[in-house]
Order: sequence, then structure tokens, then C-alpha cells
Amino acid sequence: METTNQNPPEQQPGFLQSTTAKIIMVGLLTLVLLIPLQLVKGLIFERAQRQKEVVNEINQKWGESVYFYGPVLKVPYTINTEAKLVDEATKKITYSQTARTEYAYFFPDELNATANVTTESRKRANYESVVYTAAMDFTGRYTKPDFSMQSIPAENIDWQKATLLVKTNNIKSIKGSVTISFGGKKYTFKPSGTKDNDTISALESQPIDLSSSFATGPVPFDLKINYNGSEKISIVPIGKMTQAKMASDWHSPSFGGNFLPEKSDVADNGFTANWKVSHFNRPFAQQHFGNLPNFSEYSYDVEFLIPVDQYQQNERAAKYGFLVIGLTFLVFFLIQSVSKINIHIFQYSMIGLALIMFYTLLISITEHSSFTLAYIIAGAAVVVMIGLYSWSILKNIKFPLFVTTALSALYIFIYVIIQLEDYALLVGSIGLFLILAAVMYFSRKIDWK
Repeated sequence: METTNQNPPEQQPGFLQSTTAKIIMVGLLTLVLLIPLQLVKGLIFERAQRQKEVVNEINQKWGESVYFYGPVLKVPYTINTEAKLVDEATKKITYSQTARTEYAYFFPDELNATANVTTESRKRANYESVVYTAAMDFTGRYTKPDFSMQSIPAENIDWQKATLLVKTNNIKSIKGSVTISFGGKKYTFKPSGTKDNDTISALESQPIDLSSSFATGPVPFDLKINYNGSEKISIVPIGKMTQAKMASDWHSPSFGGNFLPEKSDVADNGFTANWKVSHFNRPFAQQHFGNLPNFSEYSYDVEFLIPVDQYQQNERAAKYGFLVIGLTFLVFFLIQSVSKINIHIFQYSMIGLALIMFYTLLISITEHSSFTLAYIIAGAAVVVMIGLYSWSILKNIKFPLFVTTALSALYIFIYVIIQLEDYALLVGSIGLFLILAAVMYFSRKIDWK
């Protein structure tokens, strides 16, 4: 009896062993790793909020941002009103007169504002705030107030009870007394007890007798005031012609508000800035009757802030976490497809968690050093760990070297994007385009069946 040996039919791999199933599992794992990545982002946000709370606490104790304008000449005047009263029973008509006091406010014709600001770094634990001491000097001159536009009789103006006002938001941070030399005489200020919109307080001088002050022409003044403050200085240019200068040892100011400096010089050891503002450049007049409006949106501002703090940089780095995980998994998947080496989903999970650990290392090290040094240490630690782990998986030196080189290049690329501001989008788009081109090139011969 003759027998024949027949080879068993070649067994086809199941769906779970197919390339399609593997890429689906890697994709699902990538999505799952977004959960711990979001937790890391939440940790960064929490630390950033804690920093804001500590900075606010430091600033409140030292002194908050400063808003200022003055001096403003305040002159009382009387308005007489007549009321007609009719007795319904007798039809008798009587007249009653009442007098009420109103105030007129006049701004100086010339205002020269000088501010010398010395900054200081205040730290608490791992958090830092910048505070300052500002010595301000306001000089200029006043011409005699003109009431003719309001048709107020001269006898109704009480020249002997005029005062000078200073408007500010930060009375508690003023250092020492506030005095002004007006027409050669010195006057002191005290809080007036009134506020505009619950934020702007007023300092008011002793009464000034203006009966004969303007007999020989304009009256000069010199106001000095010192502040402890933080974050920002805002000054309203109320002079008919305002010339202002600010000098500080702060190396990275931000100029804002309604007026930018005509000239500024910023260096590593500080800055100087100069403003020149005419009354033609602002939408408010030199005199106001009744009440003073809110001028806060017409100030020139200088901010004393730390440019890009550590938590902003960490947040920007974490936004690229999904890109790092996805591209790293893609590199391993391409190596697996080309070399036919099987990489288990558990091993992908370990690699993904190592990539997540980069961000926790980054934020924890940054709080005790610079962002650049923390980025180098965290990046090197993760690259070395994944390189050694991939060596044990891939069983040779060629592929692990490729993995470490690609991951290092990716971290360097992301660091460059984080440091850039104006060209971040352009450089990022070009980099992603080149990465996509490289992936398309290396995957062109893979059999996806």
C-alpha cells in the first residue's frame, strides 16, 4: 500500500496578528495615554495658579500696580437757583433761592513727569515676583483758571478755598508724606475719603488762597511722591503739553496703554523711555465742571513682569505631548514592520509612560533651576531610558541608535519652537512637513497586507 506525504496547508495569521490590528491597538494606546498627559497638564495649571496666588500675596503686602494722575487744581464756586412756589389755596406766588457749591477742575498747562524705578525680586518657596520702588517728580505750571465758558460770575468763585488733587489707586503703598510746592509755598496732602468707581482714591491738599497767585503770571509747581508697587505703572498725561521720562534697572519692560514712548532704550541693565503728549492727542479737555470722568484708558503704561515664566514654558511643552507620543510610536511601528521584530503592546505602554514622565520631570526640575537646564536633564533621562529599553527589545544596536537619534531630534525641535515667538508657527509647520515626508519615504515599501 503506497502512501504519500502531504504538506499541511499554510496557516494564515489571525486578525490580531495582522498589521492592521497592531496599528489599531497602537492608535488606541496613544489615545489612552492622553489621559495621564491631561493629568500632567492639570498639574502644570495647578502649579501656575499657585504661583499667581503667591505673587498676588507678595504684591498686596508690598504694593500693587500704580495708577496716577495729578496735580489737579480744584476751585469751588456757587450756583444760585430760584424756585417758584404757588399756594393752591390763595394762589399766592413766592420765590425761594438756594445756593449749592460745585467744583471746577483744571489741569496744568505744562507737565513734566519723571520717574526713577528700582526693581527687586521677591521669592517665596519656588515662586518669584518682581516689585519696585518708584520715585516720581511732577513739575510744571498753571495759568489762571478760566470760568468764562460756564458764565459763572466772578463773585461766585471762592478763590480762597481752592485745593490741589492727586488721583491714585494705591494710597496704602505711598512712602512717606506727599507735598507740593505751589507758587513758592509748600502744601501737604491727605486722603479726601472719596473714590471714583470704588477704585480711584483722591489725595487733597490744604486750602490754597488763589486770590493773588496769578497776578504776576503762571504759577509753577513741584510735586514729589514715592511708591512701593508691583507689576505696572500707569500715568495719565493731563498737561496741555506733557513730557515724561522713566528710567529703571528692569531689563524687559512692556510698554502699553494709550500712548507708546517716542523713544526707548532697553538694555540688559535697564531701560529709559520718553513720552511727549499734547492735549490734541487725547479726547478730554483741560477743564471739567461738576465731576472728573474716568481717565484710566488714557494712560501710558509700563509693565514690570517676568517675560515668559517657567509654567508658561512647561504648558507650551506639554501641548506637544501628543505629537511626541504619536511620532515615537510611529518610529517603533515602522521598525517593527521593517525588521519583523514583534513589539508587544505592553512594551509600547512602557515607552508611552516614559514619554509622559518627561513632563513631570520637566516641571519638577524647572521649579529648582532654569527651564533650559530642566529640559536638557529631563530629555536626556527619557532618551537614555527609552534607548536602553529599545535595545533590550530590538536585540541589536542599529535600531536603538535610530530611536534615540530621532527622539533627541524631536525634543530639540520642540525646544526651538517653544523659544520662538514670531516664527513658531512657520518653523513648526515646516518641521511637521519634513517629518511627514520622512515617514512617507521610510514606509513606502512596507507590505500592509
